[in-house]
Amino acid sequence: MGSEALTRLAEERVDHRFKGLPPDADGLTVAELAAQRRNLFRDGFTTPVLALSAERLAHNLALMETYTARHGLAFAPHGKTSMAPQLFRRQIEHGAWGITLALPHQVRVARAFGVQRVFLANELVDAAALRWIAGELAADPEFRFVCYVDSVRGVELMDAALAGTARPVDVVVELGAGEGARTGVRSEADARAVADAVAGAGSLRLVGVAGYEAQVPDVSPERVRRWLERLVALAVEFDREGRFAEASEIVVSAGGSEWFDAVADVFAGVPGLSLPVLKLLRSGAYVSHDDVHYRRLTPFNRVPEEGALEPAFRLWAQVVSRPSPAEAFVNAGKRDAAHDLDLPVAHVVRRDGTERPATGVEVTALSDQHLWLRTGPGAEVEVGDWIAFGLSHPCTSFDKWQLIPVAEADGTVVDYIRTFF
Repeated sequence: MGSEALTRLAEERVDHRFKGLPPDADGLTVAELAAQRRNLFRDGFTTPVLALSAERLAHNLALMETYTARHGLAFAPHGKTSMAPQLFRRQIEHGAWGITLALPHQVRVARAFGVQRVFLANELVDAAALRWIAGELAADPEFRFVCYVDSVRGVELMDAALAGTARPVDVVVELGAGEGARTGVRSEADARAVADAVAGAGSLRLVGVAGYEAQVPDVSPERVRRWLERLVALAVEFDREGRFAEASEIVVSAGGSEWFDAVADVFAGVPGLSLPVLKLLRSGAYVSHDDVHYRRLTPFNRVPEEGALEPAFRLWAQVVSRPSPAEAFVNAGKRDAAHDLDLPVAHVVRRDGTERPATGVEVTALSDQHLWLRTGPGAEVEVGDWIAFGLSHPCTSFDKWQLIPVAEADGTVVDYIRTFF
């Protein structure tokens, strides 16, 4: 990845744009502030402040590197989770083939920081964005870009926008996960029609098939497996019909953060095809994991012998009101905490340098800038206490913070992660 661009991140000046950072750090570069190794609790950080655990982040990166290697999977973690080029770099250093993204803006961010392989998990029909992609491909022979197609109309729009480009754009037919699912063709007949359209488009090259198994209606292990088997069968059929003749390898891709064990199992049975097969997993939430949604749904619950991800986020907020023995309010809210899937969970109360479990403390609601807490008889919560909250859904946690401290277990901040949403 582009080390120059990453270095420039470290040269950015700290100021009012970045929530939670010490006010007396204004004017320092991010690198200078990191070098001071300030303590999250003693050295001027203000609440609310979101922090990533240095140890748990490293653990999660290493675990998925080991898992994908063990199962013979290439890995393109979904970058829309964090939109953090520093984490993209660490993911690639931990063996990732490339980065999955969803939107043209996200691809621009990745390219600005030197990502050389991008899988776009969407059909791209924006003419201006397609022309920019074509320019990137023409300027950089090492840049690999693959995106979905799921309609004849989409193929026609892509081909019109890309007319006369130097390199064809690689595409994979997206197989939808069933009626009522999200995007993707609904039948194998529709998939063949889209593949025929690609064959007739001079600016596109068919290189594989892909989809997203978590959208299977009435999802269950059996239904996910059946859909994955359909995906593999479609790749086999297309190969037998010679549809990948212009490709150098055949891409078969699936895998969010809920069913990658099923993906690994089914992809292990992909038969020999006419070209090497890139079995590409795209799970993204693992990098920080979470305390509720993915903690409940992670495949590692089904295969504990393979390891366990660890929730790396902690949102620290301060009690600013205690209007009754059963109520408390802290100074973080919807602008600071993910809340689209589950409410935050209180874990730790910190007072005068001492931490204890947040027994009897429950989040019941959020306002823009407050979490509403119900406190039981043994809660012992006072105005001024710091409370650490676990969050649900990493994708809507990262996007609320532009610069996130990475702290060791004792609170020493060793790095800062910049996001681009």
